[in-house]
Amino acid sequence: MPTIKRFEELRIWQDARKQCQQIGVLVQSSGLKNDFALRDQINRSSGSVMDNIAEGFDRFTKNDFRHFLIIARGSNAEVRSQLYRVLDKGYCTVNEIEELIRFSEMLSIKITNFIHYIDKSGYKNKPVNTHDVSEPSDTTYGKNELLVSEELNEELISFFQQPPTLPTISNSLNNNE
Repeated sequence: MPTIKRFEELRIWQDARKQCQQIGVLVQSSGLKNDFALRDQINRSSGSVMDNIAEGFDRFTKNDFRHFLIIARGSNAEVRSQLYRVLDKGYCTVNEIEELIRFSEMLSIKITNFIHYIDKSGYKNKPVNTHDVSEPSDTTYGKNELLVSEELNEELISFFQQPPTLPTISNSLNNNE
């Protein structure tokens, strides 16, 4: 079983970071850079997704981790909503924003699947080593590391390689007329 020792190893955190970077590119390449309120809000929301995944991972209990994953999923929904506002204000075309919305939808699915995995796993708590708080060693985590079974790992890899069909922005916009 692969062992995840750092939040940076989590694919959902890596994807949240990628989304944050994509939002940064969007801000710099569109009229959004001059809409300070919306720009700051979408930057904070996208950063909140990756930050909450990281914070939850470094908490000591399964319930804390799960709670922060739920917050991250909510922040990701905020990003998606704000992308629609970017579109509605004319800062981007449907084609430009559609890829970002699809990526956000996929990230939500991945976070949800990871929450379900944590619910089913034997992962409970991280050990607290009160004798060494400055520099963790390989033995600091002990038996309670977040373990991912080979079966789940293969399932997740397969899932990430074949994304489900998602609704298009055009359909979403047409439904609102």
